[in-house]
Order: sequence, then C-alpha cells, then structure tokens
Amino acid sequence: MGQKGLQTRKNIVGKSLHLFSVKGYYNTSVSDILAATGLTKGGLYGHFASKEEIWNAAYDEAIRIWKSIVFKGIRNRTDPLVRLETFIDNDMQYYLGEDTFEGGCFFLNMLVELSGQSQSMTQQIFRGFVQLSNLIQSWLREAEQNGALEQGLDLREIANFIIISLNGAAALYISSRDDSVLSQTARQLKRYVRQLSPGVTSNSSAATEPIKGGG
Repeated sequence: MGQKGLQTRKNIVGKSLHLFSVKGYYNTSVSDILAATGLTKGGLYGHFASKEEIWNAAYDEAIRIWKSIVFKGIRNRTDPLVRLETFIDNDMQYYLGEDTFEGGCFFLNMLVELSGQSQSMTQQIFRGFVQLSNLIQSWLREAEQNGALEQGLDLREIANFIIISLNGAAALYISSRDDSVLSQTARQLKRYVRQLSPGVTSNSSAATEPIKGGG
C-alpha cells in the first residue's frame, strides 16, 4: 500500500473512531463515515470490507492511544506497587480526566452497547480486560515475591476489583463530569493497594471531598 493509501486508511480509522466514540457503533452509519472522510463507497470499501472491519481497526487504534497514556512512565518504576499506582493515576487523570475520547471511555461504552448484540466484538473487548487483569496480577505477584505484599492473597480477585473500580469511576464520571470522582477513585485505590502490604492496617478517618453530581 502506497503512502496515499496509508493516509486514507489512517483518516478512515481516525474519523470512524471519533464517530463510534460519540455516537456508538450502531448509531454510526456507513454514510456518516463517508461524510466524515469525504470518500465514496468505492473508496471506503477499497480499504475495508465492512463497518465491523472498520470498527476492528478503530478498536486497535483506541488500544494504541490508551496504552500510550496509561503506561507512560511505568517502565521507569522498579517498584511494582508504584507501577500500579502510576497506572491508576494515568488512567484516572490523563485518560479519563483529559477526555481522550469525546464520548468517555471507549472500551466501556462499546462493551455496554455491544453486549448481547455482537458476541465476537464483545469478546474482543472482554479479552482486553482479561489481559489487563493478567498484567496487574503479574505486578502484584512481583510485589508478593519482594515481600511488599501479604502472602496468600487472591491476586486475580484484587486485580479484577481494581479494574471494576476504574470502570465504575469511568461510568460515573462521564455522566457527572465531576473531577472528584476521578481523584477519589485514584486516591482510595492507591490506599487499598498499600493496605495489602504486611503489617499495614486500614485508616478509615481519611477525609474525602464530596461528589458534587450534576451535569
């Protein structure tokens, strides 16, 4: 594929990703994509055979963008728990807080919309969450081996709880646009992770700002 073809494909993927994020997959028509890209049907289908194929490419691009944000600076963190805390901060502050995708968390939105509608697309998104859980488990296992984590904890359950909490915050934030949802979630998740260390007890007296609500 020549440079012009690569640029056309990149344009299709970028414009489609924005449409899917804002309007959803099913509410985005091929006509919407044609209007956004300025292509004819022949020009579009010369690169992608179907709207689902466009979505697959847009999903891969969304993953690339997300990784570039949430894993920034993590390679420099030798402490696996600091690595995890950095990931949590990046996800809350820079991925969600900076409105990376106009419609909110692309992956959560797509999972909710596509569940019960497309098994293959839903499974693709869910596999991403499983891979993230496995990565977090590997960080926790490393911390456990270093003596920084209590022995015998259910690392899979802990990793899944962190992911569930992040996605819950994403859902609440997009409906409220309340920054305290993100800051409270990050702060409490990091406190939760540190309380898994040997000899650390819970401190329930820490103050938090109230969630404001509203639009």
